[in-house]
Amino acid sequence: MPAVTESIESGVSSRDVVLRGVHRRAVEAVIWGMPAVNFDRLYQSMVRAGGAWNQVVYWSRLPDWKNQTLTPNPDVLYFFPFINTLEVGPVVLQIPPAGADGSITGSVDDCWQTAIEDVGPAGVDKGKGGRYLILPPGYKGHVPEGYIPMPSSTYQSYGILRSNPASGSAADVARAAGYGKQVKVFPLSSAAKPPATVFVDVIDVVYDNTIPYDLRFFQSLHRMIQIEPWLDRDRAMIDLLKSIGIEKGKPFTPDVSTKATLSDAASDAHDYLDARYEEVFEPPFDASARWALPASKELIAALQTNFADPSSYPTDARGLAFCYAYFSAKHLGEGQFYLMTIKDKDGNRLDAAKTYRLHVPPHPPVRLYWSATVYDRATHALIRDMKWSSRSSNTPGLQKNDDGSSDLYFGPTPPAGKESNWVPTHPSGGIEVLFRLYGPELAFFEKKWILPDLERIANV
Repeated sequence: MPAVTESIESGVSSRDVVLRGVHRRAVEAVIWGMPAVNFDRLYQSMVRAGGAWNQVVYWSRLPDWKNQTLTPNPDVLYFFPFINTLEVGPVVLQIPPAGADGSITGSVDDCWQTAIEDVGPAGVDKGKGGRYLILPPGYKGHVPEGYIPMPSSTYQSYGILRSNPASGSAADVARAAGYGKQVKVFPLSSAAKPPATVFVDVIDVVYDNTIPYDLRFFQSLHRMIQIEPWLDRDRAMIDLLKSIGIEKGKPFTPDVSTKATLSDAASDAHDYLDARYEEVFEPPFDASARWALPASKELIAALQTNFADPSSYPTDARGLAFCYAYFSAKHLGEGQFYLMTIKDKDGNRLDAAKTYRLHVPPHPPVRLYWSATVYDRATHALIRDMKWSSRSSNTPGLQKNDDGSSDLYFGPTPPAGKESNWVPTHPSGGIEVLFRLYGPELAFFEKKWILPDLERIANV
């Protein structure tokens, strides 16, 4: 920090002026660095659970509220291989063939959560299984025959693998867990005799990657800057980050006043992103309802192409998206699709103290399943201490109407006789609902099947 001087004309110290600059630049750093911090939060939770690089963290049963990641799917078993090529070189991610034992819907992203490629039936291997080879930045070495090369812009990356149970029954969930544990991760250098893959079960762990809007954000961002190479698209951030105390090869040691300024800036960045949150729901997926894919077309195109368009770098949209979600798919819509809403049929924000009904029309156009999940509007995570957080077409005992449709209910208490179709909420704060389609079919994209809005009903 420069030496303190005072302007005779203004009476403002140079330190005050510099801290104002730190505040402004720190707000921009939060927005720009959101996906990397989001990733680091995921990995640090693995470390706290006893895991390490080139191992797989997983949920051995359907997750409950203790999965405090951003908008997770509680109707699937997650397997996250966390990969680091910095010291070991290329790393193999082996995906098992899909079949009677199970299937994986998954993607591999770099640590900026930019899609490298999809895996499984909707990915490159098309369900046949395959050995994907994650390559470090600038790798020029030989790729052996039989491997699917996946060049990464970063040393750190991860797989977002969903092992799909045939239903929510205990037997089908156990079968999906066993199938997922056929995934293998090992350095290419040990391919002749691969070591056993280490799996870290976090089903009973509070696994948290919600975003901290305080000094911890910058501590996490500093960790990422120390490990990763500067991408050409981000070189303008080198001096900006240096001005707030984050510099490659140097410790992050802000003084007391700078810490306070950074924390204030993180809070202001949160307010800015929250104020813009409703933008992601415009335009809706269909004009007749308020459901929307919660990401802009420009951002999706950028994430799928590693920001190949030299005239586009939607960092605001990226920062917004990764404050409430993680991961990007290379081919969104082939394996899964998402519709999200924060308002009811009448345009009112969803209130956790109210009760809502969602009518799921008959014959949803999906090859696998659909699900509807409720999240805490403030954290974008599952509502804490709830019995369950979603209902899906795989939910045992889900009631259906005579025409094959289903009515789901979200609220503090269930309507009489409808507990199997009910998702509980705390009677305070706001909520948001995400509807997932796994294996979406053409009829959905042609909008021959439309999901209606949530309708508020009398509290029971």
